[in-house]
Amino acid sequence: MQIKYIVAAIAAAIPLFASAADTAVQLYGIVDMALAREDADAPGVESTTKMHAGREANRFGFRGTEDLGNGLTAMFNLEGGFDASTGIGDSALFGRRAVVGLQGGFGELTLGREYTPLDNVSGATTTMGQGYYGSNLNAFTQGGMTRRISNSINYKTVATSGFRLSAAVGLGENPVSGPSNNYYGIGADYKNGPLFVGAGYGQTERAAGDDKEYIVGAAYKIGIAELKANYMRHNRASDNNTFTQINAGVGFGMGPGTLFLGVQQNEFDLGGKGRGVAAAYQYNLSKRTFVYASVGYLKNDSQSTFALASTGSQVTPPATAFGADPRAVAIGVRHAF
Repeated sequence: MQIKYIVAAIAAAIPLFASAADTAVQLYGIVDMALAREDADAPGVESTTKMHAGREANRFGFRGTEDLGNGLTAMFNLEGGFDASTGIGDSALFGRRAVVGLQGGFGELTLGREYTPLDNVSGATTTMGQGYYGSNLNAFTQGGMTRRISNSINYKTVATSGFRLSAAVGLGENPVSGPSNNYYGIGADYKNGPLFVGAGYGQTERAAGDDKEYIVGAAYKIGIAELKANYMRHNRASDNNTFTQINAGVGFGMGPGTLFLGVQQNEFDLGGKGRGVAAAYQYNLSKRTFVYASVGYLKNDSQSTFALASTGSQVTPPATAFGADPRAVAIGVRHAF
């Protein structure tokens, strides 16, 4: 019975390979799994042992290009996520990225579900990235920053002397009579050798007014060390409560391994502050596989319940557990294909 299913699957795939004969198509992905111990430090909430992604979100994807001639290239990228501990896929098949577009001397123009210009800067300027404990992902959940936009039109210029501009419009697809929920974002970055500097702005039209978000960040590599820092701010029109996050850290390259150290501050203007520290070490076994250890701690004040975030889990105290200090440790392995 198993053989019959395999033969049927191969037969069904033959037309796909034939149609892709004139197009460079790549199947790729990441499988990342860690064993973690997490404690929300809240009354009545026990610490738990979990398995989840600890460095990079599990994903699979297809990307390809077709040379159209005269310097013009068609491109697409479809990327979905899944939980490797259970094999269950994300609710959206290609919720991570789903774009099609054109590339050329003018830059790149894409349509579909895409990362925001702000996210491009945040990922490049946070030492713990959007993976290890102490990552900036709680800015996009609890802080309300916008990481991806659906129904979007996106444009990136070709990098010129290190400078690149980006712009995005996400259609809320609401009737004209109501709030559009349209998203508008712009970004700019400069990369020259060891230096990266970036900034971005985003705006979403709401019934109560416009939500506005900002980011500035930088990274600089000197010797074996790479310094990174950024500042993110999101003002919600609904309650005029502004969220801010500051990330700073350094990574030290040591032979086949890298040590990461990071600090973070989260704050709401109307009350609540949480400060975190994190460390991680990854050891490269090959170009595509490494093992790692990650540890993080976040101290909340008496008005806050900020989460300690990683790519596979957010250690979040209950909403009423003000002052709880989440902490976690994990060891894992990551493989890219």
